[in-house]
Amino acid sequence: MTLVLAMAAMLWGIGHILRMPTNARFLMIALLYVGVLAVQAIFPEGHALRAATGGSLGEWISLGFLAGMVWIYSQGLKKLRTRVRPENLPKTENVPSSSELERNARHIVLREIGGPGQKRLKNAAVLVVGAGGLGSPALLYLAASGIGTIGVIDDDVVENSNLQRQIIHTDDRIGMPKVFSAEQAMRAQNPFVEVRPYHRRLTADIARELFQDYDLILDGCDDVETRYLVNETAVGLRIPLVSAAITQWEGQISVFDPSRKGPCYACVFPEPAAAGLAPSCAEGGVLSPLPGVVGAMMAVEAVKFLAGAGETLHGRLLIYDALYADTRIIAVERRNDCKICGTAG
Repeated sequence: MTLVLAMAAMLWGIGHILRMPTNARFLMIALLYVGVLAVQAIFPEGHALRAATGGSLGEWISLGFLAGMVWIYSQGLKKLRTRVRPENLPKTENVPSSSELERNARHIVLREIGGPGQKRLKNAAVLVVGAGGLGSPALLYLAASGIGTIGVIDDDVVENSNLQRQIIHTDDRIGMPKVFSAEQAMRAQNPFVEVRPYHRRLTADIARELFQDYDLILDGCDDVETRYLVNETAVGLRIPLVSAAITQWEGQISVFDPSRKGPCYACVFPEPAAAGLAPSCAEGGVLSPLPGVVGAMMAVEAVKFLAGAGETLHGRLLIYDALYADTRIIAVERRNDCKICGTAG
């Protein structure tokens, strides 16, 4: 048997030297095994060839059976691995390639971010609610900044009227779900990021399970009910929230995080605005570059928070008036009687 195993090893080595495919090397060893079985079956006991190959027919059949079982098991594992979703794979240390390092060089040379900060960005997971006006620039800049995992949830499709301000979408993607259009744009911008598109409406029955996979939430939706749901879920999971809104010529943005002694969205806006007080974009119109300005601010706040750089808008509400080129910052505080975060720590 030792001679046969030595011959199998030699065949494998020859195949390696000749750079033969792995399947071809296994085929040569399988042919050797068939030859040994033939020798054991054809020649009588005590024959020189049977003695040279060693063992008995039963032993060789048992060895072949065990080898076959190992091969079947390995193939089954390989197929199972291909069916595992990327987000369910065990997290491993992300080692950037030279191309990725060059791409992020302008971040790395920033003293406030540097290599450690960029590594934190690469290991972070950010969920963006809404792939519209605010979500478009935020998503593009999150991808450009090297955020490792970016989720985006939206149940809408690209329409012609969106293209005036929703810069992540293009004319040839009209009719496509916004999350898949955004996915295409982000992957084209930065192939090193993982994008998770969720083409569905955010509802209370899925929000908690969805949010818990992320380190930070960005809310740029234009639906009041969804905005309060996002805040309540983020507070419950102790996940920081970057929230922004726009109308006509004006935008506002803040970072809400009661777990760090700041207010939540409901502390600042306990009740939705009265009907007609804050018209939608379709009703009141909106300046084309305005969501770009405010959406980019959302990405700035996300990068600062994740990289640990500078001071975020935590506990402050920034109001931007594009018509009169005016920017104001208002201090906002947590309310003990807040029905969402009043008892959060």
